[in-house]
Amino acid sequence: MLRGILSLLAIPFTVLVLHAQQVPKTWFHMDYHKDSFYGISLYKAYDYLKERNKKSEPIIVAVLDSGIDTTHEDLKSVLWRNPKEIPGNNKDDDGNGYVDDVYGWNFLGNKDGRNIKKASDERSRIFHRWKDQFANKNLNPEEMTQQQREQFFIWKKALNQMNFSHEEQMELMFVEVTAKALKKHDKILRQEMGCEEYTSEKLEKFQPISKMGKEAKLGFLTCMKMIGLDAEEKNTVLLSQLEEYIDGKKTAFESKEKAPRDYRAEIIGDNYYNFNDRFYGNGDVMGPNPDHGTHVSGLIAAQRNNGIGIDGVADNVRIMMLRVVPDGDEYDKDVALAIRYAVDHGAKVINMSFGKSFSPEKNWVDSAIHYAEQKDVLVLHSSGNDGDNIDEKDVFPNPWLQQWNTLAGNYITVGASSDPKISGSISAEFSNYGKQKVDLFAPGVKIYSTMPGGNKYGNQQGTSMATPIVSGIAAMIRSYYPQLTAAQVKQIIEKSVLIPESSAYCFRPGEKATIVPFTELSRTGGIVNAYNAMVTAEQWIQQANKPTTETKITNVKKNKSH
Repeated sequence: MLRGILSLLAIPFTVLVLHAQQVPKTWFHMDYHKDSFYGISLYKAYDYLKERNKKSEPIIVAVLDSGIDTTHEDLKSVLWRNPKEIPGNNKDDDGNGYVDDVYGWNFLGNKDGRNIKKASDERSRIFHRWKDQFANKNLNPEEMTQQQREQFFIWKKALNQMNFSHEEQMELMFVEVTAKALKKHDKILRQEMGCEEYTSEKLEKFQPISKMGKEAKLGFLTCMKMIGLDAEEKNTVLLSQLEEYIDGKKTAFESKEKAPRDYRAEIIGDNYYNFNDRFYGNGDVMGPNPDHGTHVSGLIAAQRNNGIGIDGVADNVRIMMLRVVPDGDEYDKDVALAIRYAVDHGAKVINMSFGKSFSPEKNWVDSAIHYAEQKDVLVLHSSGNDGDNIDEKDVFPNPWLQQWNTLAGNYITVGASSDPKISGSISAEFSNYGKQKVDLFAPGVKIYSTMPGGNKYGNQQGTSMATPIVSGIAAMIRSYYPQLTAAQVKQIIEKSVLIPESSAYCFRPGEKATIVPFTELSRTGGIVNAYNAMVTAEQWIQQANKPTTETKITNVKKNKSH
């Protein structure tokens, strides 16, 4: 969950401090012309629907993620419940092969209730999977079968990426030193403050008595602000994210010489390479690490107008949680099966806030996306948080369906936008981009939503947060305009984006010194806008219902014949 944290270290400290107290919690719902924030004009969209007395139909949104807090005050009323399944009777009541799939399904567990928390990166899995077949051998690709060539080239790509640079090693060393200092400061602060958890806001108000306490306060606050954590973020969040990052990097650095631990074989025990071996997992959709999925789900559908927490984008949605994302890279098989489960159980929108650089079983995922397209289901995917141009770099899943040699018509790829008042740029510094392969942007910086563990709320950032905002708008359209197909909803969302003013500063993601037109970062060149999307959907329906000249003549002739 620490994606993008290192890039934030380089954001000018003055920008973060200057604007830290000026950002409303739900800035991303606001309207640029009214509020001066590049939000999605959500309130204006609902006013538009209300003025026209539009009525909504319930929509199921499948969230493929890390899990969800099913007890959260702002989420428990919007959870999808399998109408054919009796909770807790340990039976497959609906005969779909999944026992007690009440809220969805956990593809990262076993029947005994154990769950995968960690997983290795796909690059390491690929390298060691074919190492004995390809390493240190004089091979001629022209003498291989097509399948062997594909395996060889993906293995070579993985091998090349496992040669870590001196810069990467120094970066890890820097983070380790930072984490060590923070832990030292944190221990002193917890003792003097008399509490285990605190926010930077609370720390700012605390007046240490000892010299060590004063030094610890200064050191911890400086680091929290440099990283860009919000005033409400807790010390425990920062320290756990740093630990996760360090652990992941160390594992990656060691993975060339040492095969990563196979948690899947230990816990799930399926025949991974047999797609027909698919009835594994359990009904625990919360899992051991539901932070990410809980935050994503709240952005889409947290109960609106209940006077607590936050309002989700969509107001008549049921969230179906499909747990496929561990701490590490997801498995293609789980993703493909989850997409199929979502389609078969009535989801009309699928949110996928995850991604990776390798996909050895891409054909399974492609087939599932194609299945979703055939069944009129819209799929939305995050572009990634590496500040890369994905026109030039692979990110998976993606809409290119190899078996059919075509792009999926039901797929939207989302980048993350910000606001000049927040970060000095309309683009999020960490977001992937691409004039051909990213469809549009949505707010992804300082995004406030639901968090697990006792009705909590907090900020996160990433294209993972931008994508559910678009999914929420897609769900709104499909709810208020159910006549529209997935392909039509995709077109409406893309045609109705808001193009930021040319005067708005836009740094090329990953290159803080390079100013570029925001329109060059995606196919549409804009930011998703709920109000514009509703207006466009209404116009689309009116145009579809408007009789053509030919229809009028035909009707006249029919009337005359009577």
